[in-house]
Amino acid sequence: MPKAYWVCAYRAINDAAALAEYGKLAGPALLKAGGKFLGRAEPSIVYEAGVEARTVLIEFDSVEQAIAAHDSSGYQEALRALGSGAERDVRIIEGVS
Repeated sequence: MPKAYWVCAYRAINDAAALAEYGKLAGPALLKAGGKFLGRAEPSIVYEAGVEARTVLIEFDSVEQAIAAHDSSGYQEALRALGSGAERDVRIIEGVS
């Protein structure tokens, strides 16, 4: 079964305190759900229509595991803490096998 990747690009950060609270809750919840953080930073460089925005890449054993992580009570608590503190583009994609 191919791995799955959770890709999150931040379009805007509206409330740094809310984002910090989200981070305190989201990281442990996603690790507990089987996620492995592969990258979490501002881009080193962008090309084409790339946007200079914080990006997070998390690996999961399957798409189903990534979806379950998103829907878990721990991650949902993190999303409530974030509220409208950031505008993000979150995608879960299947890796190539």
